[in-house]
Amino acid sequence: MPDITVKPSGAPLDTPLAILVEDLPPGESVTVRFTTGDRCAEAVFVADDRGVVDLRVHAPVRGSYSGVDAMGLFWSTTATGDEPGPERVVVAGVGEVELDRRRVPEGVKRTEVSENGLVGVLFEPDDGVEHPGVIVLGGSEGGLHELDAALLAGHGFAALALAYFGVDGVPEYLVDIPLEYVGTAIAYLKKRTTGVGLVGGSRGGELALLAGAAFPDVKAVVSVVGSGVVTQCIGPGDRLLDKIGLEAASWTWEGRPLPYLPYSVPDELRARIVDGRPVALRLAFDLADGIPADVEIPVERIEGGVLLLSAADDESWPCTDLSDVAYRRLKDSYHPHEFEHVVYPGAGHLIAGPPYRSTSDVLVPGPGVTFALGGMPALTAAAKADAWRRTVEFFTARLAT
Repeated sequence: MPDITVKPSGAPLDTPLAILVEDLPPGESVTVRFTTGDRCAEAVFVADDRGVVDLRVHAPVRGSYSGVDAMGLFWSTTATGDEPGPERVVVAGVGEVELDRRRVPEGVKRTEVSENGLVGVLFEPDDGVEHPGVIVLGGSEGGLHELDAALLAGHGFAALALAYFGVDGVPEYLVDIPLEYVGTAIAYLKKRTTGVGLVGGSRGGELALLAGAAFPDVKAVVSVVGSGVVTQCIGPGDRLLDKIGLEAASWTWEGRPLPYLPYSVPDELRARIVDGRPVALRLAFDLADGIPADVEIPVERIEGGVLLLSAADDESWPCTDLSDVAYRRLKDSYHPHEFEHVVYPGAGHLIAGPPYRSTSDVLVPGPGVTFALGGMPALTAAAKADAWRRTVEFFTARLAT
């Protein structure tokens, strides 16, 4: 009798799974489907001469992804239009397994943080032991990245998801955000941990490098699809050109706005907006005439290691070129701590954050436009998994007591 097993059926969301269908007639085709109700993916496999389909070693003959990829059904999901439901792996004619992919790992406690004006959520192992600390900074979407912090806590970190705009208690827009606010979070976490690191994605990667350069208590920084250059604010408005049209700084230091690289609105960007075509926001960043020295982040001041992770096909902004600025400064200054710039060919903007979530949506809604994120979904998914692994390993090594 054919049977399906998923191991482990209960585990943190960033854990890869083994999906096997056994006791099939050799050569028989089966359809394996992963669904969350509102999203799904499926692929057809052929049983080997033992009557087994093993997604870790077998490629589908057709379906939502190609090639051997144990987690291909997870990152290749697309929207169904239905309501969310339990996560299930379904094999037609065989059966199904309901999964428990935990957003908060077992043994991790959640604490809301509001002291000294902070808006955040701390996740940490509930074992009474001090752990390395990591502050998680989101990007231009604002708000809190609780999932990232919770899963980092599952790897032994005290991880603080810190909001710096876009929710109650912090500025509404990414305009004139004081770096001192992050400094307060660093001081909060330092009291409770064995060392502090920063990780940010996109604009959060820019902020992570800035704060790391400003506060010597930071001992490790990871910037994912980030920037070694200070860039212009994202202001109010319902239309893209309004949001990037405000001539103001993103960040301040000691009450003064930091110099920034201004946006550009070339004819191609304007035409895409007018025509309703997908917008590659990287067009708003004109690097042709070079980057003024006063907008480069002095990353050489960071008192610890620096890991830069970039997507070569990022359409949201030229993260590889912007991060190369940071890498050059570290190299030219003979930075005494470990530093590296990893660039993922063919990957798009979605490489930040935990792996095995969908990378299929390369077009997403924006303010009056549709944004193109860039990258091939399979390469973005592979880069996302590798970037997460590198991040965990980097902090483990750099923040070890």
